[in-house]
Amino acid sequence: MDRIVDISTDGLHLAVYRGFLTVSKNGGDEVGRIALDDIGALIVHAHGTTWSNHVFVKMSERGVPVVLCAANHAPVAVVWPLEGHHAQGARLRAQIDASKPLQKQVWRKIVSAKVRMQGHVLAANGLEAGAFDMLARKVRSGDPDNIEAQAARRYWKALLGPDFYRDREAEGLNVLLNYGYTVLRAIVARAICASGLHPTIGVFHSNRANAFALADDLMEPYRPLVDQLVRNLAAAGKTDLSPETKRALTSITTFDLDTDIGVSPLSVQIGRFVHSVAVGFETGEARLDLPVPPSALHLAALGKQPVEQEEA
Repeated sequence: MDRIVDISTDGLHLAVYRGFLTVSKNGGDEVGRIALDDIGALIVHAHGTTWSNHVFVKMSERGVPVVLCAANHAPVAVVWPLEGHHAQGARLRAQIDASKPLQKQVWRKIVSAKVRMQGHVLAANGLEAGAFDMLARKVRSGDPDNIEAQAARRYWKALLGPDFYRDREAEGLNVLLNYGYTVLRAIVARAICASGLHPTIGVFHSNRANAFALADDLMEPYRPLVDQLVRNLAAAGKTDLSPETKRALTSITTFDLDTDIGVSPLSVQIGRFVHSVAVGFETGEARLDLPVPPSALHLAALGKQPVEQEEA
C-alpha cells in the first residue's frame, strides 16, 4: 500500500538500509523505518532535515516524488526521476508536439470537470450551486472567458464563508488547504512520471519558473475534494495543522471514487486520468478519464476513513 511519509519534526536524518527508509535523530537513535516499496510520496516540512544521497536514488528508482515544503506547507521543490515509463521518449515527444487546439480541448475538459465538482461540493453542503452546472457547460476551448475564475469567486465565499480569502501565504484554513494540495500534487506528480510525461510542460500553466506546470493543470478537477475535507475538519473544530489533521488530509489518497469500471481509490483514478492525457497527446484526441463527482453522503465521510501515513 502506498503510504505518505511526512517529515515534520526538526533535526532528523533520513537514510536507506536494507530496503527500508530509516529516520533517526541527527547523530542519534533511530525513531522509525518504513519499507521503500510501501512509500507513495515523501513530504518534508521540517528544518534541519538531512539525508543520504541514497534516499533520493531509491525514491527516484521507484517513481516516488520527494516534496520539499516551505514554512507555509506549500511545496517549493519536487525531486523527479529522469525515467518513469518504458515509452517515455515517444510520450515526451508527443507531449511537446501536442497541438494548441488539443491542449485547449484538454484544458476545457479539465476546467469543466473542476467547476462541476465544485458545484457538487456546494450542493452536498446544502449551499446554492445551480450556477455551477451552467458555468461548467459554458467553458469553451482554452477557457477564454475565464470561467474557472468566475466560478472560484462564487465558490470560496459560499463554501468557507464571506470572509474567507484563498491565499497560500495566509494562516488558518489556508494552511490546511496548502497541505492537502501538497499531498494531491505529490500523487499527481507520481502518476505523471509513471505515464512518461514531463511535469514542466503544462497544457495551461506555462510560467517558466513553475517546474510543476503539468501537475498543477492535472490536479485541478480533484481540488474540490480537498476543499470538502477541509470544510469537514473546520466543522469539527479542527482548524490547525496537527498530526491529526495531517492524517485526515492524507486520507484523500484512499478516498473511493466511482468510475466507469467500478470504485477506485483516488490515487488509482488519478493514474488512469493522467494516462488518458498521455494517450491523448499520442492520438490527438482529448478523451479524458475524468473523476465522477461523489454523492453528498460520500463527501461527508471525507477525512474520516483510516489512512496509511507515517509521520516523524
